[in-house]
Order: sequence, then structure tokens, then C-alpha cells
Amino acid sequence: MSNPYALVAITKHGVEKARELYDLLPGADLYYMSKFARGDEDSKGIELFEGSVRLILPDLFARYSGIVLFISLGAVVRMIAPILQDKKTDPGVVVIDDRGQHAISVLSGHLGGANELTRHIAELIGAVPVITTASDVQKTIPVDLFGRQFGWEIESFDRATPVSAAVVNEEPVVVVQEAGERNWWQYDKPLPDHIRRVTTAEALASAGEWNAALVITHRLLSEAEEKTLLANGVLYRPKSIVLGIGCNRGTEQEEIEAVVRHTLEELGLSIKSVRNVATIDLKKDEVGLLALCTKYGWPLVTYTPDELNEISIKNPSETVYKFTGAYGVSEPAALRSAGATDWLLEKKKSGNVTLSIAIVPGG
Repeated sequence: MSNPYALVAITKHGVEKARELYDLLPGADLYYMSKFARGDEDSKGIELFEGSVRLILPDLFARYSGIVLFISLGAVVRMIAPILQDKKTDPGVVVIDDRGQHAISVLSGHLGGANELTRHIAELIGAVPVITTASDVQKTIPVDLFGRQFGWEIESFDRATPVSAAVVNEEPVVVVQEAGERNWWQYDKPLPDHIRRVTTAEALASAGEWNAALVITHRLLSEAEEKTLLANGVLYRPKSIVLGIGCNRGTEQEEIEAVVRHTLEELGLSIKSVRNVATIDLKKDEVGLLALCTKYGWPLVTYTPDELNEISIKNPSETVYKFTGAYGVSEPAALRSAGATDWLLEKKKSGNVTLSIAIVPGG
């Protein structure tokens, strides 16, 4: 199934509510016991099953990112217990009572998206959302979801639990943000006093005493910084690096990748913070470039020569203009895509590859 959600019901009233939700929630597949069939299941794409729902739950867990069960909470807890694996991989599970009065986030509230799904479903069917995750109830930073709406990637997850405990228990917490979107605090109240922000690791002294750290940077940390910040900290990689790339026709992926990786390491930048690759539209079908972007999941953004020529560059090339119609490729592509005014790396030529790097300004 390509849909992300599975709706499951095993009682008469549960089926009624599940069918209502099925019509309101795009991206859902509906399953219920065949004894409640109404004759329109084939035309509506509804799946019927025989026997205990326990038999189909392992398959649903493997195929869906969210599972909504119109079954009592106690029964659900007993049924899913044997098939739970890990909070990073288990789907979000939501339980709705037989009358559709309460929608309860049961499993994987953050990483699995159950809390968000619970709120959405409750709004659709007029139910009361029941969410018990401490960070949600207190309206504070959800450590395992921090920056997810911006595409930030967690690099060090080992200390997520004790760091989360520090946040919700109102212990001194420092947020070290060197890059990435700045508008991550979106609650209708001020940032709590026990959470302090600094813009660089060097500025930690101004944060006073702290028990846990949230570190947002595209920079590779030194061993000393890792020891200090990540002893009880979580490291996030914002998508703040844009690679402007030009290359000769037919350049292999391996050559482009080697230049990119070596240059990022040389500059002390994390490859996990690359947001996208930018180039001229003449390269939109460049096999090696496309293969590189596919491997790392990077979008490839292309611009026409006229669009690139709108960006002022320090060393326009008549030779490049002769072949492409643009006075530069990697430099203006990086700046335009990042929305930056200057480069971190203006241009590096290596073999068949030209690379420029720009940093996306913090939001």
C-alpha cells in the first residue's frame, strides 16, 4: 500500500466511525471484520479480514507509518506489545473509542507522528485529543523532533532521553545554534528561563551553568567540543549548505562525489547539512550529477543562463559564457539558491569539477 495510514475497526460502532474517518482522511486505508461488510467495500477500496485483528497487526506495522485503531486502549496495548521494535522505527499508533469521543496518542508520539495525527483526527471527527507526552503538555522543546519541520537531521541520538528529561524537568539547558532556521520557538509564550540560547560554541561561557545541550550546526565538532557538548547533548544538522557545481559533460559520479566530500571535510563541514545542489539548466540531465543527488537525497536546482547572470560574481569568465551563455555556473548557482550574499567557498576547480559553497542565511 502506498498510503501512510491504516484505519482498523472490530466492532459495529467502531466500523461506523472508521468509515466516517476514512472519507475525511486522505492517505488512509480501511480494514474491518468481514462480518460488518455492507457490500460497497470493493468499490470503496476497503479491506475485509477474518479472525483476530492480532493476525494482521504485524503486517500493518511493517507497511504503514500511522495506525489508527478503533479498539479499547487496554486491548491495543496487549496486542502491540509483542511486535514493538524501536521508537525510531515503530509506526505512530492512535486509539479511538467506539463512539469517537476521544483520540489517544499511544505509541511513537514524536518520531512516529502519533501526536500530530491524533490532533488532526480529533479535529476531523470532533473528538478530544489525548496526548501525554511531557514536552507537548508543557509546550516546550521536543528533543527528538527539534527542527524536524525545517528538515534538521539528528546526528547524535544517544543522549536524547536524558536531554529530554532535562528540558521537561526545567533543568538548565543551553541551545547552541550556529546555523539553521532561528524561528523554531513557535509557542504562544516566551522561551522558558531555564533554556538559554548562544550563537557559537565559544559563547558558552555566557550561558552560565547548564546540564544539557542542544547543538545546531553544520560545522564538524572538534574532539574537545564533542566531549563538552555531547556528554549530555544532542547534535542537529540543519540543511544550510548549498553546493554550486559545474562539471564537464560525462563526468562520473565518483569524481564529483570525491571533490564534494574532500572539500567539505577540508572546510570542516558536515555532509549531512547539505540542503541541495545548484547548477545551470544545461546540466539538468547530467548523469553523474543526478546519480550523486539521488545517492544523498539532495534536490537538484537548475537555473537558466540569464538567471545566473543576474548574480554578480567576482571573476566572470568569457570562456564559460561562450559555451553556456552564463559568465559562471557554480558561483552564481550557489549564491542564488542559498539566498546568500557571499560564498563560504567562492570556487574550487578540481579535474572535471568546479565547486562553490554558500551558506543559507538563518531564518
